[in-house]
Amino acid sequence: MNAVDLSVVVPAYNEEHRLGPTLEAICAHLGAADSRWGTWELIVVDDGSTDGTRKLADEAAARDPRVHVVGSEHNGGKGHALRVGVLASYGRRVLVTDADLAAPIEELDHLDKALSEGHAAAIGSRATPGATIENRQHRVRELLGRTGNFLIRGVAVPGIRDTQCGFKLFEGDLAREAFAASRLSGWGIDVEILQYLRRQEAPVAEVPVRWAHQPGSKVRPLDYARVLAELSVLKARSLRRADLLAAALFLIASVALYSGRWSGGPEHRYLTDSMQDQNQWEWFFAVTADNIAHLRNPLFTTLQGFPDGVNLMANTVMLGLSVPFAPVTWLFGPAISLALVMTLGLAATALAWYWLLVKRLVRHRGAAAVGALLAAFAPPMVSHANAHPNFVLLFMMPLIVDRVLRLCEGGRPVRDGVLLGLFATYQIFVGEEPLLLAAIGLLLFLVGYGALRRDLARTVWRPLVRGIGVALAVCLPLVAFPLYWQFFGPQSYHSVLHGDNAGNSPLALLSFAERSLAGDAESAARLSLNPTEQNAFYGWPLTALVFAIVVRLWDRTVVKALAFTAVCAALLSLGLRFRIPLTDIVLPGPWKLLASKPLFESVIESRVAMICAPALGMLLALALERLLTTRNLVNRTVGLVAVTAALLPIVPMPLKAVDRAPVPAFIADGTWRSYVDTARGESLVTVPLPDPGAAEALHWQTVAGLDFALPGGYFNGPYGPDRVGIYGASPRWTSNLLRDVRYSGRIPAIGDSWRNQARKDLAYWRAGAVVLAPQPNDEALRRTLEQLLGRPGTWVDGVWAWDLPRVS
Repeated sequence: MNAVDLSVVVPAYNEEHRLGPTLEAICAHLGAADSRWGTWELIVVDDGSTDGTRKLADEAAARDPRVHVVGSEHNGGKGHALRVGVLASYGRRVLVTDADLAAPIEELDHLDKALSEGHAAAIGSRATPGATIENRQHRVRELLGRTGNFLIRGVAVPGIRDTQCGFKLFEGDLAREAFAASRLSGWGIDVEILQYLRRQEAPVAEVPVRWAHQPGSKVRPLDYARVLAELSVLKARSLRRADLLAAALFLIASVALYSGRWSGGPEHRYLTDSMQDQNQWEWFFAVTADNIAHLRNPLFTTLQGFPDGVNLMANTVMLGLSVPFAPVTWLFGPAISLALVMTLGLAATALAWYWLLVKRLVRHRGAAAVGALLAAFAPPMVSHANAHPNFVLLFMMPLIVDRVLRLCEGGRPVRDGVLLGLFATYQIFVGEEPLLLAAIGLLLFLVGYGALRRDLARTVWRPLVRGIGVALAVCLPLVAFPLYWQFFGPQSYHSVLHGDNAGNSPLALLSFAERSLAGDAESAARLSLNPTEQNAFYGWPLTALVFAIVVRLWDRTVVKALAFTAVCAALLSLGLRFRIPLTDIVLPGPWKLLASKPLFESVIESRVAMICAPALGMLLALALERLLTTRNLVNRTVGLVAVTAALLPIVPMPLKAVDRAPVPAFIADGTWRSYVDTARGESLVTVPLPDPGAAEALHWQTVAGLDFALPGGYFNGPYGPDRVGIYGASPRWTSNLLRDVRYSGRIPAIGDSWRNQARKDLAYWRAGAVVLAPQPNDEALRRTLEQLLGRPGTWVDGVWAWDLPRVS
C-alpha cells in the first residue's frame, strides 16, 4: 500500500455505543473540503470485542475504503491494540486517539502545528496551561487520576504533566519504530512510548487540548495502579547488566562485612566493637514494634529508665525503618530485624550513590561503582557499621543531593521542593545528625561551586531559595509535633556533652582504621574515641591519590568544588583545637565557630570528616572514567595501579563478632514472673543497673518480650535541673554504689545510711526483685547486696535473686 499523509489509529473494545459517532466525526473532519490532509486512513483495531463493535467498524469500512479494520479474537489490552494498529499504518504522521474521542478531532490541528515546528511527537495534555476541561470526571476519579499521573511521572517520565491523555500525534516512521520496540500490552503503553522517545532524544511537545469526560469510560481507578505495576516490570527489564552487577557487588560487600554477624544466626552473635550499642539498637527496634502492636505512643516508653521513662524521639530509634520493619521484628525478633536493616541498608546506600554518580557525574558504570563503594564503605562508615545504623544507612542522601541540584537547574521548583521536603522529613525519622552533616556538605559544595561560577550562581539562587522554602513548608508541619516532643516532651534534654574536644587529630586523616586491611587496632585506638568513632582514617595513599586527581583535573569546576568540600570538612572535623603533629603547637580549630550554636553543640565534631567519603568517591569516579576511556595504554595502566595501591590498604575486613552470652534461665524460662508483679507496676532491678558500659539487661528484656520494666538503661536522657543530656538514667546513690563495686571489686562500709538509701531507691524504682547474674566481681556484688538488703539471696535458674515485698 502506498504511504498516506495521515493514519488515525482507534483502539476499540466493546465500544458499540460510542464508536459510531467517533468514526463519523473523524471521517467528516479529515474529508472536509478545507481539510489540509490530502490522503489519510482510519484504522480501527477491534481488540476482541464481544458486542457489536466489529460489525459497526466493518460497516464503516464498507462505506469508506479509507477505513480499515484489524483486530484479534481475544482482548489483549490497549497497548496490544495500539501496537497492532500503528504497525499496520502507512501514514507519514500517525494519530492515536481513544474511541470516546474525549479530545475532539479538531484538536489535531494543534498537534500538527507542533510537529511542523520540529517536534517528533505532540501529545495532548489536560494539565498544561491553556487546556480546557468541558466536562469533568467524578471528583474521586479525578483525584485518583491525578495521583496516578503524579506517581507515573515520578517513576517514568519526569517533566511530562499528562501521560495518559489518549490523543497523540507522531512522525510515522518513529511511531512504527517505537511501537515495534514496545513490550507492554496494557495502559502503560503510553508511558513506554514516551520513554522510548526520550531515550532516542526525540523532541516531544505537550500541547494543551480541549477535553471532555465521556460516559462509559473503560479507564478504572485501579488502572493507574496497573500502569505503575507494568512500568515497574518494564523498568526491571530495562536495567543494564552493569547496573545489576553493581547492585550485586554492593550486596556481596555488605554481607561480607557482616559475615561474622550472620554466621550462626544474628540472634546468637554479637559485634564486639559495638560495645553495648547492639543491645541498645535491638532494644530500639523491639520497643518500636511493641508500641505499634499495643497502639502505644511510639515516641515514649517506660520500659527503660523506669519509672521516668525514655523520650524515644530524643534517641536514635530510626522510626523511618523500625516502624516498617515491625512485622519482621514481630516474626523473627529484633536481632534479625536489625541485622537485615543494616546489611540491606548499607548495600542500598552504595546503590544510591552509584545512581547519583551515573546520573550526574560519570557515564562509565565501572567508575561509578568504585566511587560508590568508597562513599558507602569508606573507613569511617565501616567503623559506624559496628554500632550506628543511623550513620550507615544513608540511602536518602543521594536523593536529597539530586533534588537540590534539580532546584539549581530551575525547572520545577515547587514540585522539586515538595519532594525535597518529603525526603528530608523521612530522613529526620532515620537520622537527624546525618541530615545535618549532609546539609553542611551540600552548603560547602554549593558555596565552592558558586564562587567559581558566579554567573551560574546569579541564575540559580532564586529557584534554589524558592524550592527550599517550599521544602520547609512541606517538612515543618509534618515533623512539628515529633520535634516538639523531642525538645520539650517528657524526658527531653538540652544537649549531650562529649567533652572539651572530640575532634580528629590531623594524623587520623592519614592513618588506617582498625578494620582496614592495613589497619592496626592499637594505633587507631590512640587517634579515636572508640572503635565506633574512627571518623576519618582515609589513609595517606588515598589522600595522596586524591591530591593528584585534583591537580590533574583542576580545569573542571566540579573537581574544584569537591576538593573544597573535602578540605573544609576535614578542617572542621579537627574540633575546637588541634595539635600540629610532632610538635607541641596547639591551634584553634574552625569548629569553634559552630560548637556553641543550637544543634551543633551535640555533634561529635570528628564525624564531620564523614562528609569527605562521598566527595572522595566522586573524585575517584571522575578519575577512573578518564583512565578507563583513554587510549593511552601506559597512562591507563599506571593510573589503575595507583588507584589499586591507594584503595587496597583501606579495603574493609569483616567486623569482629563472637557468640552471644546466653540469657539466664531465670529470664529466658520466665521464672522472673513469680518474683515481679507487673500488674502492680513492679520492675526488675538487675545488678548493676544497665548503663552505657553494661547493657546486657536490655537483651534479657527483649528475650522476655519486653514484659518487665527496667530501672537504669542505655539511652540519652536529662540530668539535673538544667536537663543536660547524659547517657543513661539519672544516677541514684544505690546505682552508683553497685556500679563502683562492679568495676572495682571493693565493698565499702555499709551502714544504716546506705541501707536506708537503698530502701528509698528500690521504692522509687518500684522494685519487685533484685537479680545478680554471674559476672566479674559478682562475689563482691553479692556480699554488698546482702548487706544492703539484710538477707542472703536465693540461687535460682542461674542467678542470685532477692524477692522484695510487694509494691503498695
